[in-house]
Amino acid sequence: MPKNKPEKKLSYAVAGVDIKAGDEAVGRIKLLARKTFSKNVLSEIGSFGGFFKPDLDNFKQPVIISSADGVGTKLKLAFMTGKHNTVGEDLANHCVNDILVHGARALFFMDYIATGKLQPQVIAEIVEGISRGCVNANMALLGGETAEMPDFYQPGEYDLAGFIVGLVDQKKIINGSTIKKGDVCLGLASNGLHTNGYSLARKVAFSINKLKPDTFIEPLGMTIAESLMKIHRCYAPLIHPLLEKYDIHGMAHITGGGIAGNLCRIIPDGLSAEIKKNSWPVPPVFTWLEKAGNIDPDDMFNTFNMGIGYILVAGDKDADNIVESLKQSKERTFRIGEIKTGPEKVRLI
Repeated sequence: MPKNKPEKKLSYAVAGVDIKAGDEAVGRIKLLARKTFSKNVLSEIGSFGGFFKPDLDNFKQPVIISSADGVGTKLKLAFMTGKHNTVGEDLANHCVNDILVHGARALFFMDYIATGKLQPQVIAEIVEGISRGCVNANMALLGGETAEMPDFYQPGEYDLAGFIVGLVDQKKIINGSTIKKGDVCLGLASNGLHTNGYSLARKVAFSINKLKPDTFIEPLGMTIAESLMKIHRCYAPLIHPLLEKYDIHGMAHITGGGIAGNLCRIIPDGLSAEIKKNSWPVPPVFTWLEKAGNIDPDDMFNTFNMGIGYILVAGDKDADNIVESLKQSKERTFRIGEIKTGPEKVRLI
């Protein structure tokens, strides 16, 4: 027999897991997920698995592509500000962009939210953002997992991750293999830090400079929290129409590792993408971080996207047409480099 018998009956609730709160959260999630449903969704939220019947009429040789990612320490900003309805959209957009570089169309998304104490309103705000991102990308929020794990997370904190599935025709897969000397690198503007570099950015803002989230930063024209929490852009609505018209040889989503750390993943051996760092306007948030944190310029480019969230590589003529096409959408596009021969896959000059 146990030596120290509990004075009152033990239960899951006493151990820190609130079943009623979980049921309430699931109820709210169902309503938000249904906003993303189409005729292709054959299951409800709460099933053991999600069912999705894809339309394959436009695919001769359909290939499934998947990816998983998280939001990282940008979540700390959500904890500090109490604003939870944007990090879910960050997550969905990040994952859409990751499979977009291969020419894929997103089909469905699943999320994972883990917290120490489940708060239905916070969960609903997170999923509100995920749902919004799914609607914008024309994909279904098919399901996920909400885990309450007492003593595992600090009070008021949670972790957030997502899993995406898409389709691309095998003959239309884009992987950089057709990139050739003379191709042009086009950069699409980011919306700030997106979802990378926040461990360094938070250290600069809140540890070194002792700022509060609501501190107004004159060069930014907004509070530091508003600047750092700008939503990670989704490039799918811009890119998919281009794929129907132009021969795009390669694409890169600029996330952790900056331009060099991501563009190198699609450059064939023997070629080098020569990127001119002064060929686009660097947003004020990066200039502010560099000065406020006394960060070496090379570290800035190795950590942040520096204002370029997505890169297209195409032949010179197609590049001109792409720039003109995106201009019609009022999209800022910059000629940031050229493909040359060389041992370094990416050179920032």
